[in-house]
Amino acid sequence: GRLSRKEPGTVPPEIEAIYDGFFQARGNVPNMIQTFAHRPKVLKTMVAHFKAVMEGTTVSVLLKEYLTLRVSTVKKCHY
Repeated sequence: GRLSRKEPGTVPPEIEAIYDGFFQARGNVPNMIQTFAHRPKVLKTMVAHFKAVMEGTTVSVLLKEYLTLRVSTVKKCHY
């Protein structure tokens, strides 16, 4: 089966703060983040990793996201 997404407004305040950060930065809360909200400890670790990879470099976030999409397409990953 599939895991459901935890919509904004249905999560504890600590997770809502993570959602708010993504919404402010991107204008949305990615499905992946909403799905991992079922496991708050895992979500926090994943968000820390995501930020380490996506922020603080000379390569733009947009280019990194494009590369992620391209690699997923080449590898035939449907997510």
